[in-house]
Amino acid sequence: MEDLCTVSGLDPLWDWNLTWYTSQPDLTQCFQHTVLVWSPCVYLWTCSPLYLLYLQLRPHRGFIPLSKLCCSKTVRPSADAEPVQSNYILLPPSPQVLAVVIIQVERMKGCRSSVLLFLFWTLLVLCSLVPLKVDIEQIIYQVSTQLRNYSTVSVWFVGSGDKNAEMWKGFLFASLLFLLSCLQSVLHHQYMFHCFTVGMRLKTAVMGLVYRKCLLISSAARQQCTLGEIINLVSADTQKLMDFVVYFNCIWVTPIEITLCFYFLWQLLGPPALAGIAAVVLIFPLNGFIAKVRIQMNFMDGRIKLMNEILSGVKILKFYAWEEAFLRRVGVLRDGELHALKKSQILYSVSLASFNSSSFLVSLTPSLFGVYVLTDERNVLDAQKIFVSVALINILKTPLSQLPFAMSTTMQAIVSLRRLVKFLHQDELKPDNVERLPHSTDCVVIEGGSFSWTSDGLPCLQGINMKVKTGLLVAVVGNVGSGKSSLLSAMLGEMERRSGFVSIKGSVAYIPQQAWIQNASLKDNILFGGERKESWYHRVLEACALLQDLDILPAGDSTEIGEKGLNLSGGQKQRVSLARAVYRKSDVYLLDDPLSAVDAHVGQHIFERVIGPRGLLKDKTRVLVTHGLSFLSKADLVLVMEQGQISEMGSYMELMDRKGAFAKFIHTFNGNQRRESSTPRDKSKTVNLTAMLVQVFRMLENLQRPTKLTRTEHCRTCSIFVRLTMSFFCSQVKLQMYREYFRTVGLTFIMTIIFLCAFQQAASLAYNYWLSLWADEQPINGTQSDHELKLSVFAALGFTQGMAMFGTTLAIALGGIVASHHLHAGLLLSVLHSPMSFFEVTPSGNLLNRFSKEIDAIDCMIPDGLKMMLGYLFKLLEVCIILLLATPFTALVLLPLTCVYIFIQSFYVASSCQLRRLEAVSRSPIYSHFNETMQGTNVIRAFGEQRRFVLQADRRIDNNQEAYFPRFVATRWLAVNLEFLGNLLVLAAAILSVRGRNELTPGIVGLAVSHSLQVTGILSWIVRSWTDVENNIVSVERVKEYDNTPKEAVWTLEGSLLPAAWPTSGNIQFEDYGLQYRKGLDWALNNISIDIQDREKVGIVGRTGAGKSSLALGIFRILEAAKGQISIDGINIAQIGLHDLRSRITIIPQDPVLFSGSLRMNLDPFDTCSDEDLWKALELAHLSSFVLALPQKLNHQCCEGGENLSLGQRQLLCLARALLRKTRILVLDEATAAVDLKTDQLIQSTIRAQFDDCTVLTIAHRLNTIMDYTRIIVMDHGTIAEMDSPSQLIRLQGKFYQMCLEAGLV
Repeated sequence: MEDLCTVSGLDPLWDWNLTWYTSQPDLTQCFQHTVLVWSPCVYLWTCSPLYLLYLQLRPHRGFIPLSKLCCSKTVRPSADAEPVQSNYILLPPSPQVLAVVIIQVERMKGCRSSVLLFLFWTLLVLCSLVPLKVDIEQIIYQVSTQLRNYSTVSVWFVGSGDKNAEMWKGFLFASLLFLLSCLQSVLHHQYMFHCFTVGMRLKTAVMGLVYRKCLLISSAARQQCTLGEIINLVSADTQKLMDFVVYFNCIWVTPIEITLCFYFLWQLLGPPALAGIAAVVLIFPLNGFIAKVRIQMNFMDGRIKLMNEILSGVKILKFYAWEEAFLRRVGVLRDGELHALKKSQILYSVSLASFNSSSFLVSLTPSLFGVYVLTDERNVLDAQKIFVSVALINILKTPLSQLPFAMSTTMQAIVSLRRLVKFLHQDELKPDNVERLPHSTDCVVIEGGSFSWTSDGLPCLQGINMKVKTGLLVAVVGNVGSGKSSLLSAMLGEMERRSGFVSIKGSVAYIPQQAWIQNASLKDNILFGGERKESWYHRVLEACALLQDLDILPAGDSTEIGEKGLNLSGGQKQRVSLARAVYRKSDVYLLDDPLSAVDAHVGQHIFERVIGPRGLLKDKTRVLVTHGLSFLSKADLVLVMEQGQISEMGSYMELMDRKGAFAKFIHTFNGNQRRESSTPRDKSKTVNLTAMLVQVFRMLENLQRPTKLTRTEHCRTCSIFVRLTMSFFCSQVKLQMYREYFRTVGLTFIMTIIFLCAFQQAASLAYNYWLSLWADEQPINGTQSDHELKLSVFAALGFTQGMAMFGTTLAIALGGIVASHHLHAGLLLSVLHSPMSFFEVTPSGNLLNRFSKEIDAIDCMIPDGLKMMLGYLFKLLEVCIILLLATPFTALVLLPLTCVYIFIQSFYVASSCQLRRLEAVSRSPIYSHFNETMQGTNVIRAFGEQRRFVLQADRRIDNNQEAYFPRFVATRWLAVNLEFLGNLLVLAAAILSVRGRNELTPGIVGLAVSHSLQVTGILSWIVRSWTDVENNIVSVERVKEYDNTPKEAVWTLEGSLLPAAWPTSGNIQFEDYGLQYRKGLDWALNNISIDIQDREKVGIVGRTGAGKSSLALGIFRILEAAKGQISIDGINIAQIGLHDLRSRITIIPQDPVLFSGSLRMNLDPFDTCSDEDLWKALELAHLSSFVLALPQKLNHQCCEGGENLSLGQRQLLCLARALLRKTRILVLDEATAAVDLKTDQLIQSTIRAQFDDCTVLTIAHRLNTIMDYTRIIVMDHGTIAEMDSPSQLIRLQGKFYQMCLEAGLV
């Protein structure tokens, strides 16, 4: 190149005297005419082939048309380009032509712009600046010659009056510092953007994977993986994996950065730089150990699991007044969680203090500066050595501060990965459990079948042999726990096939014992993803007796059904579940006692119109589990189950002729009743049994028992949901939330934190100022004196700073734990003190979200954000003080930058908080969908709807990510803008230091410039941490949101004069009692006036929605009276505490709810009864033999919801609870619904014997259980239609007579 320049008659390619060692720097003509000309061209011609290949391979996104004017404007400049000057050495191929070609190709491929051309035009402009400067100087020279003032203008333009000072170098370094900082910001945040994108995709993929696994795991695995654990996997563990993707590279990049820093320190200070490595080597193992110990503490799973159960069974807790017992259980778990968190925060404070003191440790004796000055007295610490070293050490701070977080994130990700792997390795249903044989002659075949719930457990079903031909109706009967429901599960493939062969021909529809209802419209629940065919749809509604319900529901079949069917009665839910199956037109129908939850006449209607020989399913294969004896004669085949085996099989008449156990069973229970005949009246005889499992968030009975609702009320109910949802979208976080949070922290903690922060930063300022004084000390005879004194002061200030930082972080952490404890306790009390109407309008996902994600944010995120924000705020204050002391004119730059900073911060924080709320609101439906899916996995798999539900889950996850993506993009936008402001401040500080070089000492300049270099990161971290606090203070807002919701009456009245033995007789008086589910609705009960005497047995009957259960709700004050009053033993129940009332009366509810824990805890959560009392209650409930057979007996652990017990066994446990309480008043809500007839007879005899001296109110569908009662109350539309003894009501031949007629009792 030198030869080319010489041949062309130009100066050399590079001349240091012209470019560097001069007060007026310039580039040689050869350099300008070669390198500057060719650089953009080489770049474009080198990169364009690869870019064009990329455009060719990318998906086609359409064509972007260009107008003729645009085309001419694009082509004209390249055509009119002036010829290149003759003294250019080589003429490059025209890059403008290539640029135009690339633009046209981009438009054809649907690309509007590209980074390639942007960088090309930028490089072209930059390379043209130097020739432009030369041209301007020539013009100025010509003009100034004419004005005879050339030298003055030229010197002013260059900006230097002293050639020897070479001030332009200072400006050059300042400009390079600014440009490189900006480049670093752009590249770093591009990297962070891509990391977050990859992390978000990983999080989305893992959430989808967990959901898909939920649809595949076996029933046994589902007992081990509770809903709380799965929610934790989706919420916490996926987030940790995302954090790992973002920060993982720090683990390998950090050692490289540390190595480079120490390399430059070696170049500067020589071998003493090795001493600094020792401090770093000591810090790494300490923090690795701390990170590992912190990860071993995780108590959230147990608390979330228990909270899910509490929310699921909240109605039972209120009926039994068990809230305080479960408050204690949650409190024990929460105390353990906070204790572990406290230990974790102490360790984290040690880690944080050690890393933030790393720069001091590196530079302290016996480290860097100490070794340097003590090894040789000729080693002088001047400004250059000190502040270049300090700058390198400050650079070292970034990897050292990121490393503990990266290590902690990695360890957390490893633990989360293990939890995910454990979940994903859970046993799945085997596809070959059931063979699908489309051409088989028999529809259902089981040969030598042996089945168990687990692969290594004892078989629940043995020796099963059965063949069912197409179109037959098969009835399955047997005692509680005999294996009836298990047989259907085996046909579905839900059980482990240990031996034998199972095959099913065609599609399957399944109606579970517990009706599973989606949180969707009634229509969507019935269609279940299918296409609506109007005529068939109407026939199904009529056959399932739903047409009358459509008139009651506010929006007909478009009425939104709440979670778990909360606004439907038990009978309505079962009929909707049946309609869903009937609408599918499947080949095989497996019906698990679907008639148990409906009235007698409705059950007869459904059997005749749907299941029976003339029903809609008459040509289908039907396997019906039932306790209804009247249906058996119409079955083609009857299977009698006993202890997991088929004891008898045949038609009804065949079994009766055999005179075996089945025939004796039938004769026993028909002895006192009319024999079945061929009359329609006798055919209608049935015995109904309810089969309802744990109902999560079944709310007030106004929605369970349909009262006539208007469309206005429907709109009013919807508005509650809207208000609850829109409450998140306020313009900014209320200042009240900060006041509330800091109030719970306490004034003592706040003052301590502020003092320690100020003290820490004062020590840091003194520490750095001491360094500047040391740097300004002039050496005498090439040495400096008093090394020991300087190092001692230096060490004392550094140690003080480290201890103050430890105290600050620890105080903030402990204050956060105090606040978290109070906020969680307040949330728990607010939720449990809420009436049932609160749970009616609050989705379970919202509440679980509060107790998991929001509490976790209050536990960890807010204290961490406050630590970071306060630390950087005080650090920024220190930097500003140093800059103002060094260069007061910096204030002129600080003021406008502060205004821009405040604008950016306010704009970003408001937007970020909105995005945070959007993300939080869109997260709750994910949890709700997981919850719903886990409850209905058997139904989803039976109908083959897995793919549709997976798509629904994906859609909800995508909606959540749509809110999360702009949130982290906004964070990148903020960081780039703030770092640009920080770079401007660095530029100003550097330029002002260069301008004031004659007035400033080297130490002060070094101090100012080295600290100004930190402003970029400080500003970014301040707003980032501030935003984190603002975003997470929303959690306080969401937790405190429930403080202002309506609450039920107090649990216990202070100073109550209620007698200890109340009620002594059990007399109940209703005086003109009226009940409304909400103000403005129709009366659920109206003008109820009854006087129930002590020891009286009263049966309450009526059609669906007549108000039967509303009476029970009124007695327990689940709903408060709208008018009138209820008195028990002469005391108005509205004037006593809820627990005083509910603990003195007993109910056996329709839904047998159990909680995870021992049988002992489920029977006696307050632990007040002796073992003798427990065993006696179990014996009277006919469960003692079952419990004795268990390995752990009373300590046998129940699964979540009691899923490892049959429904009948759970109902018997509820009976045992009532026997333990033995109060003077007992309310039974279909208490024997889920047991077989033999067990039912035993239970009825137990109730009659053990509660003979009690007042008993029985809400009954099965009339034969109350025919010997003292009085019968017939309810109709919330009023008493008839009331008298059973015999008298039958003689009157009114409503009760009609019901007995339908039941075949008269």
